[in-house]
Amino acid sequence: MPSSASHTTHAHHRVWVTDLLLLLMATIWGVNFSVVKFGTQSLDPLAFNGIRVLIAAALLMGIIWARGLPLPPRRQTLMLLGLGVLGNGVYQVFFVEGITRTRAGNASLVMAAGPALIALLGRFYGVEKVNGRGYVGIALSILGIGIVMSGTAAAKVGDASVIGDLLIFGGAVTWAVYTVLLKPLTHEVDGIQVSALTMLGGAVPLLAVASPAIARTTWTALPVSTWLAIGYSGTFALVIAYLIWYRGIKLIGPTRTAMYGNLQPIIAVLVAWAVLGEVPTAAQGAGAAAVMAGLLLTRS
Repeated sequence: MPSSASHTTHAHHRVWVTDLLLLLMATIWGVNFSVVKFGTQSLDPLAFNGIRVLIAAALLMGIIWARGLPLPPRRQTLMLLGLGVLGNGVYQVFFVEGITRTRAGNASLVMAAGPALIALLGRFYGVEKVNGRGYVGIALSILGIGIVMSGTAAAKVGDASVIGDLLIFGGAVTWAVYTVLLKPLTHEVDGIQVSALTMLGGAVPLLAVASPAIARTTWTALPVSTWLAIGYSGTFALVIAYLIWYRGIKLIGPTRTAMYGNLQPIIAVLVAWAVLGEVPTAAQGAGAAAVMAGLLLTRS
């Protein structure tokens, strides 16, 4: 019979593996801001979003079929499909429509409000505990978002707008509500099933909204680079990174998992600078510093 010490060692190992995977997740999602921005330059945002979510749903359901996993009980299945409408339907519309109206770097910094919102909502619903240091971290994160958005309003940047930033913020609020409501189910249902059913739940209404844009797109005329963007965003950002996300929620909780998302802005701003030519602004730098300080305080 295994000793309690071996159980503790195994538990610590799982947490550290999860931490490393969450760093990979942050990198995938940080790069994805530029990938989506690039892909929607040659393809209607709704069409891009609809196809990438369809790819993700098909891959995840395929994994369930290959592993021979049965569907969860009817009640849990319906709850996951319903939450998917929020987390992979409404959220994705906010995200893609917002990123087409602002800089990739701005979008990543505004999305960093997510962990603060998740912590506050988690505290409200009684699924998370937040100490004094955590509240300071949350305040710093929100301050960082305010700096970025005020910088957008004041600057004359051609591809950035406050409307775009607000749409991304709407996505952050939607994702926070989704994450907190989802947490209890992550302890009852396998992570792959959670990911697949929520993605399927989001794909159905999203495809209904995107179908006119998909129908009028000449898919054979798209450049290879656009197809690569769809493939990366549908496979890495919506399948691999999501599976890591759900593992994190289950093992270390939604707030600690979400705080890794605050690494995205650093990655996203650097990638957008190198790939899209988005030169970082002073507001982005100040906002990123506040966000990173908030991450460190909340994570500790």
